[in-house]
Amino acid sequence: MHILQLCPRVPFPLTTGGAIAMYDVAAGLVQAGHRVTMLAINTPKHHQPANALDHLGPNFRLVAVDVDTDITPVRALKNLLFSKQPYIVERFISPNLAQSLTHLLLTEQFDAVQMEGTFMAWYASFITGQVSLKILPNWSTLPPLTLRAHNVEYTIWEMLASRTGNPLKKWYLENMVRRLKAFEKSMLHRFDAVVAITEDDATRLRSMFYGGLPAPVTAADVAALPQPVYGPIIKFIPAGVDLTRFQPDPAIKPKPCTLFMIGSLNWLPNLEGVQWLLREVWPTIHAEMPDVELHIAGSGTPEELLKPRTDNVIIHGFVDSAPTFMQQYELMVVPLLSGGGMRIKIIEGMALGKAVLSTTLGAEGIAVRDGHDILLRDSAAEWLDALRAWGRGELSAAPIGAAAAHTATRLYDRRQVTQQFVDLYERLRPVLA
Repeated sequence: MHILQLCPRVPFPLTTGGAIAMYDVAAGLVQAGHRVTMLAINTPKHHQPANALDHLGPNFRLVAVDVDTDITPVRALKNLLFSKQPYIVERFISPNLAQSLTHLLLTEQFDAVQMEGTFMAWYASFITGQVSLKILPNWSTLPPLTLRAHNVEYTIWEMLASRTGNPLKKWYLENMVRRLKAFEKSMLHRFDAVVAITEDDATRLRSMFYGGLPAPVTAADVAALPQPVYGPIIKFIPAGVDLTRFQPDPAIKPKPCTLFMIGSLNWLPNLEGVQWLLREVWPTIHAEMPDVELHIAGSGTPEELLKPRTDNVIIHGFVDSAPTFMQQYELMVVPLLSGGGMRIKIIEGMALGKAVLSTTLGAEGIAVRDGHDILLRDSAAEWLDALRAWGRGELSAAPIGAAAAHTATRLYDRRQVTQQFVDLYERLRPVLA
């Protein structure tokens, strides 16, 4: 098969969960013998050369289009006053990318089009418009459209809005929530299939679109819907990981009495979680267990976190190798309070045999069991109790880490996940025959 994959950035280097999720689907499809053309926005923040992904081989092609997606106060204000689109979506709407998309659909044959995330969903409505204008041929000759929903975006902003104390910021965030919810719901019917990375998000999307109707999971289910209801197949396919990148190095021994966190700190939910951990949990842990160290790594670390500290919190900023960083320390922490989708960094840590202490939300969508292959705690008091037990040796990280490695290998190998996408594409093809 030949897949056209639309991405909001060139997914390289593999430093964020989103980049890894997009890259591993493309690489997995190529590895399985399929062709992938990736049409990607080349953003100023993550700008890559045209040959950045040449290592994927001759069955992969990158078409990168420069788009200025930088957030500016002037653009944000203009959007607020004169647009109904969510600003975080509008930044990714580009006439140049739309032109490239039209050209590809007119000149090449694809078996499926996969759009990665909410920020690319607008291009499904663009395709609809091009068909109406007869610039693109009718739907019977176009490939099926799939949206890969990395998150249900409005729920993330809804959580952030609920916890902010600044009235002006709260008003802005709530405005964003309303726009995002309307946008995400309006886009769903433009796709033949919507793939959520977690079962929880799949349930949210089914409820958003179908309400009380039974949501279809097969083409036959779509045909059986009461007329004039028509909607996408909505299903769950987890993010997969190339486990060959996350093989434990026996030469690296974790430093005792250490915790670590890794994640992009320019993503608001990650930053919110770090701030909560440092404010609500760490002062007590440092006072009671002064030998314990907390190591934090991630791109986009804000200046205030980079200032020197005297409380055994070590801020590393961006690190070249996530696997090397993770193996140097003992217990992984994921203090996430807002967010959606799946934390790929948890899967990577599990693959390395790391015990993970996470909030329930942080581990959403990952098939783990508290006390077996992960530790799930939500309140600051629960985190303190778990860390005290770990510090006293009453809670051993080794067996939890070993069980975690088994879970990652059994459920999240990239090859298994790739096959689920191939099966979906095959099922969609008869729908438009």
